[in-house]
Amino acid sequence: MSISRIAIPLIAAAIAAPAAQLQIPIEKYRLSNGMRVILSRDSAAPVVTVYVIYDVGARVEQKGRTGFAHLFEHMMFQGSKNAPKGMHFQLIEANGGWLNGSTHADYTDYFEVMPSSKLALALWLEADRMRGLNITKENLENQKEAVKEERRLRMDNQPYVTAIVDRWPALAFRNWSNAHSLMGSYEDLNAATVDDVAQFFKTYYAPNNAVLVIAGDFEPATAKKLIATYFGDIPPQPQPKPPDLTEPPVQAPRSETVTDRLAKVPALIAGFHGPVRRSHDYYALVLLDVLLTGGDSSRISQNLIKGKQSIVQVEANLGWPFGGPSDYKQPGVYALMALHKPSFKGAEIAAQIQEEIAKVQRDGVEPRELERVKTQLRSSRIHEMQSSYRRAALLGQYEIFDGDPSWINTELDRYQQITAKDIQAVAERYLRPEVRITMEIVPPSQESQK
Repeated sequence: MSISRIAIPLIAAAIAAPAAQLQIPIEKYRLSNGMRVILSRDSAAPVVTVYVIYDVGARVEQKGRTGFAHLFEHMMFQGSKNAPKGMHFQLIEANGGWLNGSTHADYTDYFEVMPSSKLALALWLEADRMRGLNITKENLENQKEAVKEERRLRMDNQPYVTAIVDRWPALAFRNWSNAHSLMGSYEDLNAATVDDVAQFFKTYYAPNNAVLVIAGDFEPATAKKLIATYFGDIPPQPQPKPPDLTEPPVQAPRSETVTDRLAKVPALIAGFHGPVRRSHDYYALVLLDVLLTGGDSSRISQNLIKGKQSIVQVEANLGWPFGGPSDYKQPGVYALMALHKPSFKGAEIAAQIQEEIAKVQRDGVEPRELERVKTQLRSSRIHEMQSSYRRAALLGQYEIFDGDPSWINTELDRYQQITAKDIQAVAERYLRPEVRITMEIVPPSQESQK
């Protein structure tokens, strides 16, 4: 699915990890046309990732043009000035690489993972479509149908997904920019014109609205020459105005029940508006999430999945369902989704989850448990960064969201500074029942029970 991963995987089991600060090499510079470049060399394996992230996502869309960011992601694979339709895939795969793109609430990204000897090819392909995408009526109509088919296969014919993508944002937010569906509507998709797409491309797919990251095995001097040759003369555009994402505070609990004809077991989503990115509360809430839902040793796994045996499966994140801490941007939510046994009502599951939160609010966190959670998070992050692709993605996201890719080396130290009192305080401040947003997703057979 092209849109951001909806099911967020649970954090991996802990592995002993050194406490020394990470030292991932970073070189950042800017071309004369405004494009930001980040280089991170690692010759451990003969593989290189080219990652391009654009500062445009679903939250920039206008009323009547929902789903445009996702539609445009599809358009980016329809050929460009010197690489006809299909050539991008053919060249990358024929040279031993793989590629993809994805649409998110606040950015859209594209990448190629290649043998290091093929860096020039990946850079040329990305520059060619940034320079001159093949925007035609035929391509647009073709991709409208492709997006419709993707929605039918990956959303409308899958349990829970339509409720998560379409209904949950509308319940969680009040500002339209935050509340509308990332996938958009069939009506808006049908209404899109070639002129709309061309203007979207000109506005948001300019070099000054993009970050290029190269991570892995490459020679920096060679890479810089290639970047200057392929990207240096692409003209910039006026910087687009960011949308107003201001969200009013939640004043009272919100709830909704959605009947899902494809669901076999009921699900309960419990969410809370989250803190400012990079704030002290942000780090504390990420650790609280690991404590509550991070793998088999987490409290919800031990007490509700294994103990009460009420929940079958749980997933959660700061930024759920469209992201995680690395690409979380306020206003956003911390949310948990629990599939539960039909013998329990949704209100019972919500109460059980809230009780696990209340234990932290009331009793705090023992030092040994806090140390386990920190080790678990650290080992997971270090393991993740062994991949040149994930390293490139994190560097690009930190530049887009924070203007500073060096967070990749220092943010784990911020988690080490969080105390048990910080976690208790953040649970009390944000995860209160009076501001909880709850959605029940029920099979048709249980609708009459609600």
